[in-house]
Amino acid sequence: MNPTSTSRPADRRESPDRRLARAVQRLTGTVLGPYQTAVVRIGFAATWLFFLLREFPHRHELYGPESPWGWHMARQLIADNHSFTVLMWTDSALWFEVVYAVAVLSSALLLVGWRTRATSALFMVGVLSLQNRSVFMGDGGDNVIHLMAIYLVLTRCGRVWSLDARRRARRPAGAGSDPTGVALWTVLGLGLVAVLLFRDRSGEPWIVVLLGLLWLAQGAWWLVCRFAPGQPRVLLDVLANLLHNATLAVIMAEVCLIYATAGWYKIQGSRWQDGTALYYPLKLDYFSPWPVLSDLLAGASLVVMVITYGTVIVQVAFPFTLFNRRVKNVLLAAMMLEHAGIALLLGLPFFSLAMITADAVFLPTAFLLWLEGRVRRAGGRLRPGRAAGAGERGPVPDAPAPRTLVG
Repeated sequence: MNPTSTSRPADRRESPDRRLARAVQRLTGTVLGPYQTAVVRIGFAATWLFFLLREFPHRHELYGPESPWGWHMARQLIADNHSFTVLMWTDSALWFEVVYAVAVLSSALLLVGWRTRATSALFMVGVLSLQNRSVFMGDGGDNVIHLMAIYLVLTRCGRVWSLDARRRARRPAGAGSDPTGVALWTVLGLGLVAVLLFRDRSGEPWIVVLLGLLWLAQGAWWLVCRFAPGQPRVLLDVLANLLHNATLAVIMAEVCLIYATAGWYKIQGSRWQDGTALYYPLKLDYFSPWPVLSDLLAGASLVVMVITYGTVIVQVAFPFTLFNRRVKNVLLAAMMLEHAGIALLLGLPFFSLAMITADAVFLPTAFLLWLEGRVRRAGGRLRPGRAAGAGERGPVPDAPAPRTLVG
């Protein structure tokens, strides 16, 4: 036996210290899942924006002065559960219109990735203010948007596919003054002062503290980038990367928890055990936007049974398949198709869009890059005058790293 053949594996084996150092370097020096968090940002901003626009004619009945859940009733509930909302500052109809308009505007700006650090905070304020004003208005997807709106402010979700990324590519951080950023920071500071003045009516104090910390952090970031772009900037990047990566892990855990609890609760239901659970909502007029299609599916008992059992199996199994990439991707596609079917058959488009967006945190990076390339090529065909610049790619967020759970 050749003695060198037995020594090679030992030589190639990396020491635990080196593996630990490499893992720490990756967590502190790299933004994990930049494309996945960009999809989450775009998806939830679009979901909330489309919902607000669709319900614009009914906004007063949903969250405003004409809501069955009156302002005084909402104030009594918030005094008990301390939910955050700026709509409790006054019952003025004008103030409600201002808050609704800010919610629409912040959603649109977050969607395109303009000043994502500021607009994500405004997005969170808009979501929490409207949803906590009328807690009974929702279909389940509002709970997911509620949570993700808080998580997004802690991520670096504008690293790719955003106006922020394009601006950074054209003008590196610290290169010259930033009057727009300073003006936005000043306006948000005035808003923070208002939150502090009405803190007894705003709800949870930790939200007020979070907003204050975000405002101070943004000011510190600008000062460091402007006047101390060396080691202080590196330290801020490390802290931001750690916060982003930790929040990304929380988002992934949240999605797994949603499916695990949903699946295990379904197992305990008798209708899910006998395979008929899907049949009953198909027979409800409220959940039948396409009655002919619902009746056609409800009449296929074997298909109903397969979909019912398949839903339970996929939801329970998904968290256990995260370390097997191929099986995870198959179940991920199945869950997205399931929610697309819910949107079509049961008439719950915003619930389905919110859940599909949450699922997208597990999409492979290779697929997202392929999708980006297809979109760029399609855009080049629609705008042939810019074909010469079609080869210019957006800024690469970080150097390639080994694949992870997020692709």
